[in-house]
This record gives sequence, C-alpha cells and structure tokens, in this order.
Amino acid sequence: MLSAYIDLALGLVLAFLLLSLLVSGLNEAIVRLLAIRSKFLWAYLRDTLDGDAPKGGSWLPSGIRDVFAALPFARDPRPAHENQPAPAVPAPLPASSDEPPAAPAEAAPDGLTHLLYERVREIDHPTRGRTSIANLPPGRFAGALMELAATEPGGVEGLLDKLKATGSPLHGHLKGVWESAQRDLDRFRQGVEQWFDSEMQRLSMLYKRYVKWVLALLALMVTLLFTVDGLEYGKTLLRDNAYRAAVAAVTDGGVDSVREVLEECDPVSCITDALSRPALVKVLDNAVVSMAVPAEGEPSFHWNGAAWWERLTTPSHWPGFLLTYVALMFGAPFWWDVLRRITGMRSRR
Repeated sequence: MLSAYIDLALGLVLAFLLLSLLVSGLNEAIVRLLAIRSKFLWAYLRDTLDGDAPKGGSWLPSGIRDVFAALPFARDPRPAHENQPAPAVPAPLPASSDEPPAAPAEAAPDGLTHLLYERVREIDHPTRGRTSIANLPPGRFAGALMELAATEPGGVEGLLDKLKATGSPLHGHLKGVWESAQRDLDRFRQGVEQWFDSEMQRLSMLYKRYVKWVLALLALMVTLLFTVDGLEYGKTLLRDNAYRAAVAAVTDGGVDSVREVLEECDPVSCITDALSRPALVKVLDNAVVSMAVPAEGEPSFHWNGAAWWERLTTPSHWPGFLLTYVALMFGAPFWWDVLRRITGMRSRR
C-alpha cells in the first residue's frame, strides 16, 4: 500500500515538473524572441544616463501594461548596433543647450547612452539592427565611465560638471560616489562598480517581479490548453497502479484475480495498452490537440476541440485545474528539488 502512495507522489511531482518546465521554456522563448532582458537593461541605462523618454515618463515599464505592450512592441530603448570596434579616443560628451532637441532623444547619436555603448560594443552582436547586450559587468561600466572622464579637461570633475550641465540623472549618483571616495580615482572606480552592481541587483528584482506576471499567464494557458485536472490525475495514478498490478497477474496465471481485466478486453491488447500508455500520457490526451503514437507508422496529431471544450466548461474539473495552476506557480526548481528529495538524488555542483 505504501508503494502506491509513493507512486502517487512521484507521478504528481513528475507531472508538475514537466509542465513547469514547459512554462519556463515558453517564457524563455518569448524573452529571447522579444529581447526583453536587453531592453530592460538599456531602458534603465537611458533613465539613468539621459533621463526620461522623448514623450515623457520613464523608459522602464511602470506597470503590467507596459510589460506586455509598451516595452516589447511600442518602443525599443536599445541603441542601434554597430559592427565596428570602439574608437581609440572616446567622443566628448555633448554640450548643454537650452534649445529643445530637433529630433527625439531615441534617434540622437550623441547621447550619453550612445557614448557608453561605444565603449562596450565589442561584445555585441546584432538583433534586428539593435544591440543584444543584456548584461553589463560593473567593472566594464566603471571602466567606460573612466574612459569618458579622460576626454574631459578636468577629468572626473569635468565629467561631473558636464553631466550637471546636460541635466543627466547620473550626476547625482556619481557626485556622491566621488565625494565618498575623497577624490581618489581608484576608490572612485571601485565605488562606481559597487554602486552599479547594487543597481543591477535592484533591476533584477524588478525584472523578476514583472516576469512573475508573465509566468502566471503562461501557467494559466498551459493548464487550460492541456486541461490537466490535478485531482483527476491523482485518481488516475492510483487506478493505473492497481490496473497494472492486475495486468501483471496475467503472467502468473492468476485468472481469477484478473477477471475484471479479461471482461474489459483481450489480455494481450490490455497489457500492451497498460505498459505503453501510463497515466501521464492518458492525462495529456485531453489537450486541445492530442498526439497518437501507434505501434507501427508515424505519430499523428488529432484535433480534440469538442472534447477539450466540454472538459474545460465542466465545473467538476475546475478545482483540479486550480490545483494544477497553483502547482505550476511554484516553478520547475521547486518541483525538481521535491523530486530529488523523494528519490534521494544528490545535486552535483
């Protein structure tokens, strides 16, 4: 009896792990296709270096609507990709001007964001004409700022004056770091690295907070498309375990113990079906598009729309759908850790 409950636990954990991996895979595919990580990074850099967007407001998404609409599709804060290495001498910072810019800031080639990109673009490759840099090491950021400071007559002091004159939000951050470093270049560089590293940690937390909403939507879509009823799946696992035990009795010649199996179908076909179609495969058959793998021939796909819709609109399945959805929200790492603990597997680092 204990083995049946162990099989039940393993079956549930394995199913939730596979579905969670599917959700994570879909999320990663969307993130890579839309270059969300690099857009997040350069939206932060534009806010910090050049200020607000041309139409006002922050470049970073300010709500869920911006995460799903504005950032992926409406505007791209990344600089245009350049396949040439960084110039030997950095370009000077743009001079301040009280006149409004003739072109939007996104198209301006002389912004501080563009100058920073010039110093780090050796590690870049194009993504539909835009930069694909999604991770900027703190040391490289601090080095790029020191290179820009070298172009100013007063060094770091000149850089701070130019940032203040142009109204860059970066001036306040660097001013505090410069004062705390007591105008020592080595300590200033280390302070910039520490400041930028803490900013990247804050940005990662903001990114994860928004990604949770995307994962929640994907988990709901997977649950509804596959219509995986967690409660029904648990019953199927227990029933499948008992059914397999009954089928296994055929090999021992116990005809009386397998009378139910013999009444259902031919023993050979039942044994084949029980061994080739475990409970997980049977539950996944309820998806809107099901796949059949025959003993001979190629796999085939079948439209299962009518049965899927009937199952989806049946209230008795809704508690099971809710259980599956909540389980998927825990994520694949959680279910992998549970599976590892149950099976006794040890993780290798």
